[in-house]
Amino acid sequence: MKHLGTGIGWRPEIAAAVEGMPGIDWVEAVAENVCPGHLPESLVRLRERGVTVVPHGVSLGLGGADRPDEGKLADLAAAVEALGSPLVTEHIAFVRAGGALTASPRLEAGHLLPVPRTRDALDVLCENIRIAQDALPVPLAVENIAALISWPGEEMTEGQFLYDLADRTGVRLLIDVANLHTNHVNRGEDPAKALDELPVEAIAYVHVAGGFERDGVWHDSHAHAVPPAVLAILADLSSRVRPPGVLLERDENFPAPAELERELTAIRETVEKGALSVVPTVSTDATSQTSEASKASDASGTTEPSRQRLALAQAALLSALVAGTPVPEGFDGTRLSVQSRALAGKRADVVAKVAPELPEILAGAYRKSFVAYAHGHPMTGGYRRDALDFAEHLLLDGRLGDPDVRRRVSEWWLERSGPAPLSRHPAARLARATRRVLLRR
Repeated sequence: MKHLGTGIGWRPEIAAAVEGMPGIDWVEAVAENVCPGHLPESLVRLRERGVTVVPHGVSLGLGGADRPDEGKLADLAAAVEALGSPLVTEHIAFVRAGGALTASPRLEAGHLLPVPRTRDALDVLCENIRIAQDALPVPLAVENIAALISWPGEEMTEGQFLYDLADRTGVRLLIDVANLHTNHVNRGEDPAKALDELPVEAIAYVHVAGGFERDGVWHDSHAHAVPPAVLAILADLSSRVRPPGVLLERDENFPAPAELERELTAIRETVEKGALSVVPTVSTDATSQTSEASKASDASGTTEPSRQRLALAQAALLSALVAGTPVPEGFDGTRLSVQSRALAGKRADVVAKVAPELPEILAGAYRKSFVAYAHGHPMTGGYRRDALDFAEHLLLDGRLGDPDVRRRVSEWWLERSGPAPLSRHPAARLARATRRVLLRR
């Protein structure tokens, strides 16, 4: 595995600061934000200096019941080629549910949701990862995620689930120590036990990030300083194996460059200190071969029954989170409420980024209005579609009392909604009707 060193998550807001930081060996860029034909100049300059760039996907949904989308895999492969990356990463998560497998509307979470640690989910995940591996030009590594909720009836611990996944597929692991801390607070899971059980030799690199605790729930915000508890888990991991790379993630509330540099220094020192106590071990490299038992199991059956069961379970959970349907049996209703609010808040934040004019127009009313809208209107498309739908809802709802605000939202929606569609689909008819109403005002 390529030695990466110490890196930081590249974001447009801190691009200039990252270019000027000493000791940055590599960066990670969100794959969905990379346009292969139009790379950001900052990434081009970093690559020219020999800085490795790794694309990090967030929307593939490898843990979902459906097989990976060929178009999304092609986009991920194109990002790899454009950046000259030695590997590509994604998440062990599902991000959408419903559709053909459940004969129900397709729903988008807008965020990463945990996969149940069951044999059904593992079988589906293994097949999905193999499909992805076959479509990608470089090795794939997958990340453990943070969770606010627990699935009932789980059959494995996180470490066991990750061990079997790596053993059966040869996939590399991206271990997020901040997510291990999150799951410790939210689900009572021991990070040390997870490290005991997972195949540390399969680690491609490590994520480190900050968060905050509120009412006994840890929120993996990526908008706060890395706490000592997360560094302690990094030290524990580093005492077991020297990670090929360690990366600081920060997505919001960016501090001064000097503060980011101090966090990177603390990460380097933690890894170095832990490395002094590493005891060399003889590894069978669980990622280099698949056990004969797993091969036989995988070859003997089909994942279709597992996909069907997983699809129904994930659709019921996601519908409860974003569409207000009843809480599925066995789930903690209070925690689902917390997760539901978190998803709505995440949607509001991302829509504010892709459509910054809306929070500017609505000012202090933006977030409250969007969260209220989100609870009754599940996301069924991308974030740009979500922004258009939100603006359309505000205009049709009639609650924009200020005439100037209404005018500006109307102009924004008309400019971006395009020409009147020709389709006879009900959504198209609604869009045409909306345009007629707004153009008369």
